[in-house]
Amino acid sequence: MDGFHHGATLYAQANGLGLAPDSTTQATLKAAIDCVGTGLHSGQRVSLTLRPAPVDHGIVFRRRDLGLDIPARFDHVADTRLCTVLAHPEAPQARVATIEHLMAAFAATGVTNALVEIDGQELPIHDGSAQNFIFLIDCAGTVAQEAPRPAIAVMRPVRVEGEDGAFAELTPSHALAGLEAEVAIEFAAPAIGAQSLALPLTGAAIRQELAAARTFCLLQEVEAMQAAGLARGGSLDNAVVVDNDRILNPAGLRMEREFVRHKMLDVAGDLALAGVTIHATLRARKPGHALNNQLLRALFADPANWRQVEGTRPLDLARPKRALA
Repeated sequence: MDGFHHGATLYAQANGLGLAPDSTTQATLKAAIDCVGTGLHSGQRVSLTLRPAPVDHGIVFRRRDLGLDIPARFDHVADTRLCTVLAHPEAPQARVATIEHLMAAFAATGVTNALVEIDGQELPIHDGSAQNFIFLIDCAGTVAQEAPRPAIAVMRPVRVEGEDGAFAELTPSHALAGLEAEVAIEFAAPAIGAQSLALPLTGAAIRQELAAARTFCLLQEVEAMQAAGLARGGSLDNAVVVDNDRILNPAGLRMEREFVRHKMLDVAGDLALAGVTIHATLRARKPGHALNNQLLRALFADPANWRQVEGTRPLDLARPKRALA
């Protein structure tokens, strides 16, 4: 694990978390913890620190090199072409890229309040999955906070569509059981083909079924991106690379249907930018970061699309997330 700094005490904390990832209470880290790594697209070495945060703080990214805080909110997403990128609402040049795997790790571990400090423009890619971030959070430990989480129930269908039959939709569910997700993908490359997966997007399911699934791309895409000065940190150590009917990684795949599992992992991370537990049924075909973000924007564009779940924290979309001093 590239650049992880942890000791026996922190590792022991991970074995006594005592916090259910799908608790109805807010949660934060027990202690600060840090790591270093390389950005997938920038190729730059970056240092990252996760810090505890108070109730109602939410997830906030702090650009230490710029002295600016960027709340992890769907309406602060500025780019979705290669990954999910957040930008400061008043200083759009201040960005944090490739946040989706860390956001999925927060969802998997139940963390709703944290300050994420970074000294560059992109999070470390590590092995291309969320499992190293989950390990980092487990080492720091998590603790429940004395406040309920915000939670909403979807009241009517919300659907967005993309090219070539792509779509994502939320529909009301009969029980307040979080997100029941069904994701399907289809690629011309025979090594990927058509795959589908249905899972409840609970913390336990993200951890057990999705977290280890790595990002993937086609060989011709890698060549095109590197020719354009992108994917500078990409390698077979942090992505599955497909060439038609071949997997180029020497060890092959980690798990059955790893490709669709990673797409669902991205869905979990991108939808975590709602900052609220969503109770609904989710169906997506050929999803991507753009479609995931468009779905949240469509959901919150009309207050009639959702209602607050009784007994939970009110969701105030107009209120800026409060950052640590």
